[in-house]
Amino acid sequence: MTTITVLHPGEMGAAVAAQAVLRGHRVLWVDSGRSAATRDRASAAGLEAVPDLELALGASEVALSICPPAYADEVARAVAARAFCGIYVDANAISPRRASEIASVIAEAGGTPLDGSIIGPPPGGSISARLYLSGEPGPGGQVVKLFTETVVDARLLDRPIGAASALKMAFASYQKSARTLVALAHGLADEHGVTGQLVEEGRKMAGPLLADREYLGSVARRAWRWDAEMLEIAAALDEAGLPAALAHATAEVLGRWEPLKDARPTAADAIAYLHTAKPDVGGNP
Repeated sequence: MTTITVLHPGEMGAAVAAQAVLRGHRVLWVDSGRSAATRDRASAAGLEAVPDLELALGASEVALSICPPAYADEVARAVAARAFCGIYVDANAISPRRASEIASVIAEAGGTPLDGSIIGPPPGGSISARLYLSGEPGPGGQVVKLFTETVVDARLLDRPIGAASALKMAFASYQKSARTLVALAHGLADEHGVTGQLVEEGRKMAGPLLADREYLGSVARRAWRWDAEMLEIAAALDEAGLPAALAHATAEVLGRWEPLKDARPTAADAIAYLHTAKPDVGGNP
């Protein structure tokens, strides 16, 4: 049995911690100034309340930070201030740079940092989520074992600190933006009474888009025709009283691909052109 401190049992944190409890591990949480809703979640998950952070960390081999990204640094500093010497998993949606900075704070205090990211809904029942880990393989393997045969599919990346966070940022950049674009599309369709037709066209679309990396070359080659269209879309959104910033941003991205209109770019070429320094691909300027 391993003793774990979860910081803190929000909806995702409590669900992940509950899976460790099901494996027979002891999971602590700090019941100090927390809401009644947090207490209810922790109780339902089978977590053990401890009055302060020092007591919880002193009894734990692993600390699992699952909190809103704005608080990730604050939580890590609080743990470091208690000279925690166990494995610290920062499983928050933060940038690779912040993940590295937090790892340094934990390591300087004597702990062993791991970079983590959670992809998927709060796990439970038949619903699973992936917990990706990067950093030292030995401690990473120990954390993977905590969730063996649970619906938390813990996976160790053979990459340094920052890789797990980069994966989360890459996935969420698509997922969150795509859902937001769906809202804008329906808002515009509702304004003009064509929602039913929009849904019908949506059902005919090919997918899954995120897995079709190689198609990016074709998109980049045709992008010179689309940036002006996105500006028209921005105007239509603005006329309907809807935010147009995402359409303007898409036009900016498409504009970066304009030099590729007479080329046969690969997906790697297309992605390279999105960086600030535009490379020479196929003899294009």
